[in-house]
Amino acid sequence: MQKNIKRRFPPDFTLIFIYLILSIIGLVNIYSASYQDGISFFSFSFQYVHVKQFVWILTGWILFILIIYSNPHLFSNAAEIFYAIVILLLFLVLVIGAIVGGNKAWLDLGKGIRLQPSEFAKYTTALLISKIWSYPDAKININNTIRKVLLVIFIPILLVFFQKDVGTMLVFFAFIFALYREGLPTYVIFIGFWFIIVFILSFLVKQFTFLLILTGLTLALIFIFRKKKNIIIKFVQVYVLSIVLIIGVNYFYNMLMPHHQERIEVMLGLKDDPKGASWNLRQSMIAIGSGGFTGKGFLQGTQTQMKFVPEQTTDFIFCAIGEEWGFVGAFVVIALYLFFLLRIIILAERQRSIFSRVYGYAIASIFFTHIVINIGMTVGLIPVIGIPLPFLSYGGSSYWAFTLLLATFINLDMYHNEIV
Repeated sequence: MQKNIKRRFPPDFTLIFIYLILSIIGLVNIYSASYQDGISFFSFSFQYVHVKQFVWILTGWILFILIIYSNPHLFSNAAEIFYAIVILLLFLVLVIGAIVGGNKAWLDLGKGIRLQPSEFAKYTTALLISKIWSYPDAKININNTIRKVLLVIFIPILLVFFQKDVGTMLVFFAFIFALYREGLPTYVIFIGFWFIIVFILSFLVKQFTFLLILTGLTLALIFIFRKKKNIIIKFVQVYVLSIVLIIGVNYFYNMLMPHHQERIEVMLGLKDDPKGASWNLRQSMIAIGSGGFTGKGFLQGTQTQMKFVPEQTTDFIFCAIGEEWGFVGAFVVIALYLFFLLRIIILAERQRSIFSRVYGYAIASIFFTHIVINIGMTVGLIPVIGIPLPFLSYGGSSYWAFTLLLATFINLDMYHNEIV
């Protein structure tokens, strides 16, 4: 591994500019969404949500500067250590974690400060799979590499599964898109989509009936490909894993809180509850739709100011933007995200280091998943599962985690002609 750094390029100011603009937009709209009469934007008390977010942003910017001027070899050399620390924290959550919103996903640090390790697990997982995929023999021993990578991804998914945090679980599946760029076999992608289909059908079809159909389909495929032993082995492996998934989904569903079960039923069209699980979605769509072309104006949103939309500073922050700034404001935010994602991909492609390139695509996949799920959720295209909008939603853990993801990539890009 090369240790001597020959040349450092300036940090990418396009990404930094978008990062700063989104952070400011987020802070302003968090203030609006949590507004109380007589409370100035410049009122400084930690009891106010926007003041807390200001502190998270300020400390996040300090963290950002420290990261981009760190030695780039730190991230690949210490990937296993960072990963192990976060996995340990995820275990601690299961033992002594605090329950917030029905999810046991937080560590209570006292004085109202909580840490959500699952947010940082995305970062450490991205680092470790990038390192594994950058080994010299990674593509030569592709099957072994895939097994290692899937194990690294599966461990945090399993721990988050027991925290009942569906949104965070989904984000980890985004790593498949990053690895596809590096030559992940197409059949692995198809298997991934198959498991997604099985996951959804597990809620719609009775378990015994589904198992019978799956068994019949597998036997038919084995008969058709009876002369190809390798293919039969893969079918059997997928069949066994599908059974485990079906049983696991049923177990997981029974573990969920009633309001989480209602969200799933509403999402799948099995239940309509306008005063319960679908309330958030209805109020969200009313808020965004009422914003019109230019919006109602800052602090003038009726749905926002009357607090009709629950969680409007976190999961539903896009509603405040849509209502108060209208189509124009929503378009600006989405355009910023599009430029942000495209810039990351463009920079990832110029990396000489496989580690840096894989990491670039990994964080692009993470950001893309968060953006699509969150905005799609607020307009009714995706079920309400709860996931923050990068740099806009309230929350210290998520803001710091997104900052780490971005700052590390900017650091690596500053040495894009180096092997790190």
